[in-house]
Amino acid sequence: MSEAGVADHVLIDLDRAATTPVHPRVLAGMLPYFTERSGNASSVHAAGRVARRAVEEARERVAAAVNARPRQLVFASGATEALHLAVFGSLAGRERAHVVSSTSEHAAVREALRECERRGHVVTWLSPDEEGMVSPEALLSALREDTALLALMRVNNETGVLHDLLPLREELEARGVRVLVDAVQAFGYEGVSLEELGADMIALSSHKVEGPKGCGALVMGDGVTVEPQQRGGGQERGLRGGTVDVPAVVGFGLAAERCADWRARAERVGGLRDRLERALCRLDGAYVNGGNAPRGPKHTNVRFAGVDGEVLLINIDAMAVLASAGSACSSGSLEPSQVLLAMGLAEAEARSSVRFSLGDHLDEASVDEAAGRIEAAVARSRGTVPGH
Repeated sequence: MSEAGVADHVLIDLDRAATTPVHPRVLAGMLPYFTERSGNASSVHAAGRVARRAVEEARERVAAAVNARPRQLVFASGATEALHLAVFGSLAGRERAHVVSSTSEHAAVREALRECERRGHVVTWLSPDEEGMVSPEALLSALREDTALLALMRVNNETGVLHDLLPLREELEARGVRVLVDAVQAFGYEGVSLEELGADMIALSSHKVEGPKGCGALVMGDGVTVEPQQRGGGQERGLRGGTVDVPAVVGFGLAAERCADWRARAERVGGLRDRLERALCRLDGAYVNGGNAPRGPKHTNVRFAGVDGEVLLINIDAMAVLASAGSACSSGSLEPSQVLLAMGLAEAEARSSVRFSLGDHLDEASVDEAAGRIEAAVARSRGTVPGH
């Protein structure tokens, strides 16, 4: 591909694991709550009651999307806050609890648990195998009599590698271990519920499913209690103080409704992901990290031998393709992906890896076009521009 006209390329978004644009229907539903319906949901007057009704209707929508009852759901500012409420709220009041988790978890969980260690709790960090999997046997063998919490994400945010805790549910419940599942990357692409994931608590994020940024939720099973981490005016049943962001909550509710058709979306996006992988793996030295493990349908993490990842991302960006070196929450960091290092990759291998994540905004033609641009970017990064 020649350099002429690169600036005129139509942008192709292959970074949907980082965020998604707000769906037009979602935006339309949010707009009145910025203007004529801008009441505080905690106020008792008419405008407040309108806002409160909108919040509760949104709670019903999100709860229905995950087969939960509205009272089981607490809104938060995002999945990070929801995960912190689950982690810190579950361990509050315990002097030296034991937690089991993985070194390949999202930074929101990893950093929360490191803080728990500083507070005197004990964390057993399990390392995934070379495909990114933590075996059920490793999980069970890590449990102790004082294990209070198991935190393991459903779909890894960098590789898409999938963990299934449902077969372990009975034993975990019998041992009294509370299970927290980060379901952010799974929501909208599979059935997500406490029952289906074998969880006591699941965390969700709005902006990953075409809702607004700044909103998420923690869903808790019956009988599960957590200690509030943000106190204030008693909002969210006293579990999360602070004025509710009504427009964001309304948007999350509408976005969650759209997740009901996840089967068709997952099948379509999975097919496009496989198509992209086939094209990229024809390149010399290309390999899919975690490609032999069970995965969700929208992620592929590809390493390109002999390429510096930072240079490659610059060249991919110049070709009007959006991609990332790993989690968007680590943007600006020059460090290699902690997830890939946990899988046993060398630093050079981790640095030469790129995460591509797809959505149903794509079609076969756009995926083929993206693959061609990525191939050109790889060649340029290796200093071997085709035709020159």
